[in-house]
Amino acid sequence: MPVGSTRLGFITRLIGFSLLLPLSQGQAGDLPASPPAIIRHELRASIDPDQHQLTVIDRMVVRVGGSQPTLDFTLAKSLLLDTVALVTWVGNVERLTPVSKSLGDDAIDSNLRSFRVSLPDHQSGDVTLEWRYRGVIDDPPREPRHLRFVTPSETSGHIGPEGVYLSSETGWYPDLAGSLASYALTVEMPGGWTTVSQGRGGAEQDCSRPRSDGSCLSLQTWTSGVTEALTLVANRFTVTTRDWKGASGQAVRLATYLFPDDAALADEYLDATVKYLDAYVPLLGAFPFEQFAVVENFFASGLGMPSFTLLGSGSIKRHYTQPYALGHEIVHSWIGNSVWNRPESGNWVEGLTTYLTNYYWHELIHDDRQAREQRRLMLQGYSLHVTPQLDYPIAAFQRKSDEKDNAIGYQKAAMVFHQLRLEIGDEAFWRGVKQLVADLSGRYADWQDLERIFTQTSGRELRWFFAQWIERPGAPAVAIADAMASPSRNQPGAYTLRVRLTREGGAFRFILPLAIAMKGSTASVAVALAAEQHDVELVVPDEPLHVAIDPDFMSLQRLKREQLAPVLNLFVTDQRKAVLPLFADSATPFKELVVRIEAQDAQAPTKHKTTILPMDIVALPPSGSVLIVATADRHVQVQSLLAKACGDLATMGPDGFRIAGTGYEGRRMAVLLSCHRPDAPGSVVTVLYAMDPAAAAKVARLLFFYGWQSAVVFDEGTVIKREMWQEFQAMKEVRRDEQR
Repeated sequence: MPVGSTRLGFITRLIGFSLLLPLSQGQAGDLPASPPAIIRHELRASIDPDQHQLTVIDRMVVRVGGSQPTLDFTLAKSLLLDTVALVTWVGNVERLTPVSKSLGDDAIDSNLRSFRVSLPDHQSGDVTLEWRYRGVIDDPPREPRHLRFVTPSETSGHIGPEGVYLSSETGWYPDLAGSLASYALTVEMPGGWTTVSQGRGGAEQDCSRPRSDGSCLSLQTWTSGVTEALTLVANRFTVTTRDWKGASGQAVRLATYLFPDDAALADEYLDATVKYLDAYVPLLGAFPFEQFAVVENFFASGLGMPSFTLLGSGSIKRHYTQPYALGHEIVHSWIGNSVWNRPESGNWVEGLTTYLTNYYWHELIHDDRQAREQRRLMLQGYSLHVTPQLDYPIAAFQRKSDEKDNAIGYQKAAMVFHQLRLEIGDEAFWRGVKQLVADLSGRYADWQDLERIFTQTSGRELRWFFAQWIERPGAPAVAIADAMASPSRNQPGAYTLRVRLTREGGAFRFILPLAIAMKGSTASVAVALAAEQHDVELVVPDEPLHVAIDPDFMSLQRLKREQLAPVLNLFVTDQRKAVLPLFADSATPFKELVVRIEAQDAQAPTKHKTTILPMDIVALPPSGSVLIVATADRHVQVQSLLAKACGDLATMGPDGFRIAGTGYEGRRMAVLLSCHRPDAPGSVVTVLYAMDPAAAAKVARLLFFYGWQSAVVFDEGTVIKREMWQEFQAMKEVRRDEQR
């Protein structure tokens, strides 16, 4: 007979008989002693968005190895646990026996609590428990706390009229640490609502028990294979589907779940999904799920779950189909959602996914210019946001909470995979990536597993590589101290080139590309540098004139601030910075921007706080970076302040501006540009200049999204031009050695 509150009785009726059949019941002694783990959840949930209410029956199978008198589960603090019962059967007759439960440690997490469940004596093998609980899940999403939005909006979980988001962090179902379970989920919601979860889904209407307004209930089911956790989202979606078939014959159901206002974007997202599957299935193997969906979220997010990705509505509207966006989330289907990692033992997933999508996509489509740009961005991100004092090993990266984590766990880690590919060659690298997915799908993997697999595919000993790049912080910084050439004694017309290097950052063994300009040609040479090597000797076919270090950013190095192209992020990361507001009080978007910058600095040490400069200054401060936020009525002052740093790269006028020789006019135009300060190495002067601040409202709100280009031109908030300039090249003139 049912146990617990009669409030849950309706769930038992609506689910039907199939989920109430006996689950397999193991026998004591069948399994070796091991930590207890949940292997199966059968969840029956009712959600009332208007009341933020969740009501659930969870019939779970717990595998108990050996004698385990008590089990410690976690559940959201906001949920009231009515009963926990042991489910047994005598023949086909089901018995529910209440078991003892008590509160455990309340300090596990800000929104989770521990429940200690005591099992009857001699319970081992597969034990079935039925949990009945209810309560409110209401943690409205909050904006992230960073100027650069490297994290999504912050919420532990939310049920409301604007949408439903429940994840493992919510604690919306009972869990045991370390469990890998399969899931069967049935959800009752008001008519018009659609749920999305992992695995295969289906839906039907139940009009036998109409709601108070006469509408039918929506019953939706989802079944998932073994996975780390279960996420459930719901909203009033318009659903569009398409079938994809790969070259091998594999079929995958594709879908979009978009808000009605954005439903016209469905084909764009489905087309992009097809494009990425066509590209990555040959690289990574068969797609690991039967379906994949793009789901619109009611708060800012970019999350990849098994069989779907959850993208914020703002991202959906901005056509978030780029390789670093939708492509990144699709590749997570293999890397992260099929092969898992435990963040506490080192998160390798984000680095490899970033390499495969943000970078390698451009190689796949033969866009060499953009591939170089992505390598530059990865090195620049690491060099700017990670000072040597704050650096830590990639092996210690778990998840990103700020720009430093992003630079280490995503950007530097991606460049490490590029170094690995250069070291062992394309064939061994790509065979290793494919073997990683094939061997470890449905399992946890860590850096040691990656080392083992790439050692196998390359036939090389790689302990030194992983010890150097994964287990140590830092990166080398290499410069040319001297370059000298003399005619070769053995090869007529050829020259011997000797390069003396300076090295900082510790002893690193890596491949260093050198670009050599000769009298009649150019050449690129990849030099395998030993850990302490400072001298390089090469024979080149003609007299060398100049030699440069890695102009295409192929090697992982720490670049000095003055070596980087001037960008807004040089201002953001400067230890000394100031803002100069040159606009009227009526320029509300600009005022809000300055307030945000001041608020971001509220917790910073006094010496690192941003200084707000007076409007009447005629010269920049002698040191540090400066952000000028200005309108066209101050063009004379802005031009005067920019002249020394920018020269003829930028000209500001009352009706428009000229950037790198191109003129832009009209009230809708704005520009964000940065130039190196020649009198303050490593610092920049940056200006956000708008003909009309109202037209630049979107730019001001999203300013720090545009931190990686020297100049970005906007037409009513839409980017129409990007420029890079003043990029430093570590080039050295070659001296002729007359004594040889």
